[in-house]
Amino acid sequence: MAAGAPRIFVSHLAGVPVFDPTGDQVGRVRDLVAMLRIGGRPPRLLGLVVEVLSRRRIFLPMTRVTGIESGQVITTGVVNMRRFEQRPTERLVLGEFLDRRVHLVETGEEVTVLDVSIQQLPARRDWEIDKYFVRKGKGGVLRNSKGRIALSWRGGGGRRGGETLTVGWSAVSGFSLEEEGQGAESLVATFEQLRPTDVANALHHLSPKRRAEVADALDDDRLADVLEELPEDDQVEIIGKLQEERAADVLEAMDPDDAADLLSELPDEDKERLLTLMRPDDAADVRRLMSYEERTAGGLMTTEPIILRPDATVADALARVRQADLSPALAAQVYVCRSPDETPTGKYLGTVHFQRLLRDPPYALVSSIVDSDLVPLTPDTPLPAVTSYLAAYNLVSAPIVDEGGSLLGAVTVDDVLDHLLPEDWRETDLHGEEEVGGGR
Repeated sequence: MAAGAPRIFVSHLAGVPVFDPTGDQVGRVRDLVAMLRIGGRPPRLLGLVVEVLSRRRIFLPMTRVTGIESGQVITTGVVNMRRFEQRPTERLVLGEFLDRRVHLVETGEEVTVLDVSIQQLPARRDWEIDKYFVRKGKGGVLRNSKGRIALSWRGGGGRRGGETLTVGWSAVSGFSLEEEGQGAESLVATFEQLRPTDVANALHHLSPKRRAEVADALDDDRLADVLEELPEDDQVEIIGKLQEERAADVLEAMDPDDAADLLSELPDEDKERLLTLMRPDDAADVRRLMSYEERTAGGLMTTEPIILRPDATVADALARVRQADLSPALAAQVYVCRSPDETPTGKYLGTVHFQRLLRDPPYALVSSIVDSDLVPLTPDTPLPAVTSYLAAYNLVSAPIVDEGGSLLGAVTVDDVLDHLLPEDWRETDLHGEEEVGGGR
């Protein structure tokens, strides 16, 4: 970039695509790496942490960045695929700078860092941090009239939570100190558009301290979705640092089978205490799941599939299938049962597949198109038999029925894969290489 290039605020870089010179996407920006310097000089920007398509996080030096513009980063095309490992002298800009409380040098007043800007030095390929967008006092991020986070509001007097202003690096102090109780609202704002699995991957690479702060800043539903995608060790660590009442709320928001798996990793006294704090209906579902052996259909199933009564119509079924919070596997079919229509249900009558719903008129009753030929699984069906059942009949989910003919739940292909893959698969690249250290 030429001298005098405009400064770039780092919140605008979170998640932007990285392309090579031919236009092929290399990955997406997940963080920036800076090095603090002595003598009051601004931190030098060393490079970007880029998540490549295999979900591996690599280091991209700024010397290999040829352009940052229009929501994209262009590289020279030469990329070292070795996994990024943070060095002791380095700081992650998004992970460690945002939400940090520092002080204005001139007045000593405490401010919170909402964003950081970077700029390329004239006639050089070096980059450095040059400005901070801060808010006086304590508080979260700015929100616009629709309630959405608006980190792009720069400077001026903030209408919420104190005045905001943009200051130079030398105008603040406190970045070299380890801060207790650092907030996470601005960092969470950079996660807003990410899928839960990508947020989980980001959390996994943060320090335990920062991971707890981000978990505290996420709302219950979002944290529940993210916990379901984390390795068991991270799940236990995070749930153990939450206040018990909030931990119970988050467990209620998780899918019952995932909540059961997480609780099974806790000491008995902690498990029972959290179950007692949960709503009775949610706790009952989780207790029922925990009563089955782990590698059986009962231990794998979710207790919340789509259940309809025989007099429901195709239109009713399609309305349920369209619910945004359903996974694709659960939305692939509905289960027709007599009342009650919550698990354990009345008599299970059969399944209606999504494709069949698309072929029949909206007014048709689901009982008239139900598939009752397939024999449902029992809760004690072992994992290999569950896998063979799904493969043999080309299904992505299957009903689980007890001896009395009541539907207990459904087992989905994603839960089967979770138990077929190695225990540490969430910490392994999609192409199969395990996570390793090794600098750059």
